[in-house]
Amino acid sequence: MEYRTDHNGLLTLEHVDKVVKLVGWVQKKRNLGSLVFIDLRDHSGIIQLFFPDTEVAKELKSEFLIQITGIVRKKAVANKLLKTGEIEVEVQTLTIINGSETPPLIIDDVTDAGEETRLAYRYLDLRRAPMQEILKIRSQVTQIVHQSFAKLGFMHIETPLLTLSTPGGARDFLVPSRIHPGSFYALPQSPQIYKQLLMIGGVEKYYQIARCFRDEDLRADRQPDFTQIDVETAFLTQDELLAQMETIISEIFKQVKGVNITTPFTRLTYQDAIDLYGSDKPDLRFDLPLSKAPQGLIDAYQKAGFLSLHLKGIRLPNASLTITRKVIDEWTVFLKPFGIKGLVMIKNEQGQLVSSFSKFIDPSSHLSLLQDLQLNDQDVYICTTHDDFKTLSTALGILRLKAIQLLQLKAKQTYAIAWITDFPLFDTNEKGQLVSAHHPFTRPKDSQLSLLTTHPEQVIAQAYDLVMNGYEAGGGSMRIFDKATQHQIFTLLGLSDEAIKQKFGWFIDAFNYGTPPHGGIALGLDRLTMILANTDNIKDVIAFPKNLKMVGLLEKTPNPVEKTQLEELSLRIKESL
Repeated sequence: MEYRTDHNGLLTLEHVDKVVKLVGWVQKKRNLGSLVFIDLRDHSGIIQLFFPDTEVAKELKSEFLIQITGIVRKKAVANKLLKTGEIEVEVQTLTIINGSETPPLIIDDVTDAGEETRLAYRYLDLRRAPMQEILKIRSQVTQIVHQSFAKLGFMHIETPLLTLSTPGGARDFLVPSRIHPGSFYALPQSPQIYKQLLMIGGVEKYYQIARCFRDEDLRADRQPDFTQIDVETAFLTQDELLAQMETIISEIFKQVKGVNITTPFTRLTYQDAIDLYGSDKPDLRFDLPLSKAPQGLIDAYQKAGFLSLHLKGIRLPNASLTITRKVIDEWTVFLKPFGIKGLVMIKNEQGQLVSSFSKFIDPSSHLSLLQDLQLNDQDVYICTTHDDFKTLSTALGILRLKAIQLLQLKAKQTYAIAWITDFPLFDTNEKGQLVSAHHPFTRPKDSQLSLLTTHPEQVIAQAYDLVMNGYEAGGGSMRIFDKATQHQIFTLLGLSDEAIKQKFGWFIDAFNYGTPPHGGIALGLDRLTMILANTDNIKDVIAFPKNLKMVGLLEKTPNPVEKTQLEELSLRIKESL
């Protein structure tokens, strides 16, 4: 039995007077007495049907799945809102394949359902055209990835999903072993160690669309199980590797969005990104850099007794009417957790400096200060002070984003893509101990290897992030490939020789056998799709996501298991206190 001859959304005027067989779900029904009209939806779109015999269509309701045969007719008045709006189908025969209960959500471009309902009935939510489009984009991206990496000579290789739990990063998801009671596998947070072993194994160009797992608190752009485009190369410099990634990213944007992305991508060091934008993932679509306050303002702060080690601010164009005292007060409260005690606002109103802080500013220097701040008429400068440079910059970076939203500033480009490079090799935790800023296999800059002994906190890494429109879309590094440096890094991270051997011995032993220089990157497929689909919620681009409580509302996971299953795994549930 042939279900269809054509897809609903692909019918055109060229099909007029042709007999077609179609299938789909009833989107909408309109009974005009002498005629019944049905909007019939499949994954390609909607076509309007009309039934001369109203009795035939009387049973039809929303989301009934039907098959019809009919003749394509040209409409007297076209519906310009519909892709197939110039035609309709006169129904000759109808078969109801399956009925439907009243759906718990409106299945249309815009739905009435909240996220909880959409996730609980995801199979219905996926019928909506916007969700179908997102699935198409994600599928298209993966196809382009496979094609592009093949052209560049990469090999697609799978790595284990049952692996070893290692320290650092997020918590592992653990899998108990039935055969080895008391022992556990871990689901991989990334294929990091395995892809480095592939380089040692003589594979010079590896990639994989890899499933990864991290047991961490969720947010709008994070899921416990996610997908990354994982890449590793041997005998390529950092510049050569990034250039190849630019080729692939550019091809994705060209084929999916029809946009030509300029290469090479913009590059900013981590230090410059923090200094200019207060973030290591700056949204560069908007040209609003932070700036160090000029000397005249420093003098005024000092006179007022407010000056800390650092004084910075941001110029907001044509914002005098929007940025009121009330807004400044609200922003001050918002930034209080950063230790920001107050914001100073300076306005240029018809060439006059206007500020509640003006009593500390020499009146004779008002004009020169406006010039130093580059304030045109109706521009606003907002500044504050703090002893810690990064804290001050981060706070102003958040204020920058709030100002962009409040002022509804127009982006200078649709997609702003950049590399952020030269990250610190180490961070410090709340106890003041060194921790890896990226991961413990990241190679320091060669010129700074000696600092590992004297000032490890100052060492810069050969690490890089790919940033798109304010999102981190990928990250990677060149890797340590000599045993001595790797041991030194582990030691600085507080691992004993015994711990190194227990956790990484099998990996470190491979360094004894001619390890090549290598490096790689992981691109977030979910976040990349999120940007291409113009959504800010990663759950939109995953077919069956978890909610923010890490619960699968559709399948009701996680859930208890049978006692016999626990016994087979030598596990017992601890009684709640």
